[in-house]
Amino acid sequence: MSDDTKISLLTPYKLGKFNLSHRVVLAPLTRQRSYNNVPQPHAILYYSQRTTEGGLLIAEATGVSDTAQGYQDTPGIWTKEQVEAWKPIVDAVHAKGGFQPNGQAPISSTETPPKPIPRSNRMDGKEFTPPRRLRKDEISQLVQDFRLAARNAIEAGFDGVEIHEANGYLIEQFMKDHVNDRTDDYGGSLENRCRFGLEILEAVVNEVGADRVGIKLSPFTDFMEAVDSNPAALGLYMVKALNKFEICYCHMVEPRMMMVIEKYETLPSLQPMRNAFKGTFLVSGGYGRENGIKAMSDNHADLISYGRLFLANPDLPKRFELNGPLNKYDRNTFYTSDPVIGYVDYPFLE
Repeated sequence: MSDDTKISLLTPYKLGKFNLSHRVVLAPLTRQRSYNNVPQPHAILYYSQRTTEGGLLIAEATGVSDTAQGYQDTPGIWTKEQVEAWKPIVDAVHAKGGFQPNGQAPISSTETPPKPIPRSNRMDGKEFTPPRRLRKDEISQLVQDFRLAARNAIEAGFDGVEIHEANGYLIEQFMKDHVNDRTDDYGGSLENRCRFGLEILEAVVNEVGADRVGIKLSPFTDFMEAVDSNPAALGLYMVKALNKFEICYCHMVEPRMMMVIEKYETLPSLQPMRNAFKGTFLVSGGYGRENGIKAMSDNHADLISYGRLFLANPDLPKRFELNGPLNKYDRNTFYTSDPVIGYVDYPFLE
C-alpha cells in the first residue's frame, strides 16, 4: 500500500454541508453516567477530550421519551432540563473546533422478553421485564417523540441527529423477524417491518432537514436476540429506502460484530449496501488503524467510527496520524457510574 493511500483515514471529507478534517469518527457509546437521565457536567470534559477541529463525534444513545430508557443513567432529550444540560456539552465540543415511568412495562413489537444475558451494561444475569406489544394507534405518538427529540437536539446546539435503528433497540425490534411477531401493517413482510423506522426517519427529516440526519443500522447483529432470517436483504432494503430521503449518512455495523461485544470473522459483507447507498457510508465494528485504512482504500466506506479505541484514547486521530501506541481499554469500567474512572482518566500521548 502506498503512502498516499495510508493517509486516507486522516484526509478531509465533505459530509453534506460539514467539512470534516479527517475520517476517524467517535462512535455513539452508552456510558451510563447521566444520573436521573440528565447529562452531567463531567460529560463536558469527556466529549471535549475527544474533540478535534473538524472531527465528527456521535453522542451516546439518547432517550426520546421517559419510556425510552433501556439502561440506568442514560441521557434523555425530552425535557427542557435535559436540553439545557446538553448545551454546555455541545458548546465545549464546538469550542474546540426497570427504568420505565410508574413501573409500566417496556414497549416492543412483541410481548416476548429476551433471555437473561451474562454480561452487559450493569445488567448481569437479570431477568428482563416482559414487554408490552405497542398498539397500532400508539405508533404515531412514538414517531412524534422522535420528531420532538430531534427538534430538541437542534435547540441544544447539536449539528444533527443520528436515529438509532440498531443494536436491539425498539426500531430494530420492529425490523427483525425473530422479534417482530405482529400481524398488522407493522409486521410480517419486510416492507411492513421496516415501516416504523422509515416513518420515524421521514418525520425527523421533515422536522430538522435531511442534511442534519443520519441513521444507524445493524442488520447482522443479534444483540438482545434481535435476529433476522435474511439480514442481507434487510440491510439492502433499508439503504435503498434511505436513498429517497437524501440523508446525511448511513452508519452500518459490520457483520463481524454479531454479538456487539465480541468480534468474529464472518463471510457476509456490507459491500452490497455500500454499493446501493447513494450518500456517505459510515462503518463501525472492531476497526483498528490498519484495517480502517484498508477499508478506505478499498472504497468499502467513506468514514470509520471507533468505539472502544476512542473511549480509551481521547486523542485517537493523533495517535493514528503518528502511528503511536494505544491505551488498552478496561471493559470493567465501561458502564460504571463513576464520573472519572474509566471515563475521563485515560491518558493522552505525551
